[in-house]
Amino acid sequence: MRYSVFSIARNALQYHKGWAKVWRSPELKANYDAVIIGAGGHGLATAYYLAKEHGMTNIAVVEKGWLGGGNTGRNTTIIRSNYLQDSSIAIYNLAHRLYADLSQELNFNTMFSPRGLLMLCQTEHELRGFKRTAHANRLAGLNSRILTTPEVKSLVPIINDSPNARYPVLGAYYQPDGGTARHDGVAWGYARGADAMGVDIIQNCEVTGLSRDGDQIVGVETTKGTIRTKKVGVVTAGHTSVLMQMAGVNMPIESVCLQAMVSEPLKPLIDVVVMANTVHGYISQSDKGDLVIGGGADAYNSYIQRGAFTSLEHTVTALVETFPVLSRIKMMRQWAGTVDMTGDRSPIISLTDVKGLYVNGGWGTGGFKSIPGSGFVFADTIANDRPHPIAEPFGLNRFAEGRFIDESVAAGVAH
Repeated sequence: MRYSVFSIARNALQYHKGWAKVWRSPELKANYDAVIIGAGGHGLATAYYLAKEHGMTNIAVVEKGWLGGGNTGRNTTIIRSNYLQDSSIAIYNLAHRLYADLSQELNFNTMFSPRGLLMLCQTEHELRGFKRTAHANRLAGLNSRILTTPEVKSLVPIINDSPNARYPVLGAYYQPDGGTARHDGVAWGYARGADAMGVDIIQNCEVTGLSRDGDQIVGVETTKGTIRTKKVGVVTAGHTSVLMQMAGVNMPIESVCLQAMVSEPLKPLIDVVVMANTVHGYISQSDKGDLVIGGGADAYNSYIQRGAFTSLEHTVTALVETFPVLSRIKMMRQWAGTVDMTGDRSPIISLTDVKGLYVNGGWGTGGFKSIPGSGFVFADTIANDRPHPIAEPFGLNRFAEGRFIDESVAAGVAH
């Protein structure tokens, strides 16, 4: 449906009366070919690609709250693929390539902005570490390189490049096509696309149990009734271990709180994304003008979504040293999400010992940037009951076999 400028204004004044809904609000059916638990970006992308690539449309996506109300709506929208390990590069690079054309694919503006991303080098050790990552990325064909301090200053004029700073800028690792996208735009685009192909998105429907018949999954218990199905994909960032325990599967995951905030709107100040691992902070400027600021995860386990001001204070203190111009701006709001952390800081995309039960979690601080790639390979894994080649290294069995994918440095500061 197309609207003229006048019809948009008229409907806005009438509280959007008469506007078509972007997706349906269907009743829960008793039987589905597959159930995806979690209507965040990863879950919706999985459902979309199951329908589009594999012809599975009798699918339910069940969400205990509202669509995109979890970590998908509680992040800082950074997109990059410059990780260290080959398997990580493969999944994040797939996601990055899909993001580039996602607005056209979904016919929905995701506001993808490949504005460039810098990861500051503020110690000699960090500079050496990023040079190592740069070589790995070059071999993988990524467009990334090390910048000198003057090159960093030319891209980020507000940065403190004094050699006498407590944490001087010695250079940066630069991915020119890294950037940001609109988090709710990604969720809404995938939701509308999946719904158009017949996928049922059921909101305010909490899962209370997973039913097994021996080693086979047979159903999902929810607050809206029982669903019979032989395929269940668990995609519930922050609560993966809780859901999987319902089926008797233990997960090597801990849940922690990750916070961020936005400033008051400002005139254009910084047109790239800057990450500073040494001082634990990162910053970008949104199209509205506010500065999006975040840092490291809380140091203790929890499922809360409010965080603590001590973490924000630590982040702001560090960033003000690197960007002195920020010292007098006001914070408008802050938020937090609950993220899954694995020991090697890499995700889990896997079959399980329970037939028909699949899990996608443990993304830690890297969830948003991976949404399209994660959904694509997880859908393939569910549809064909075997790991997609890109997903195979991220199986649960790697923890028992000692095949860790160590990304603790590349994911050292959130995102």
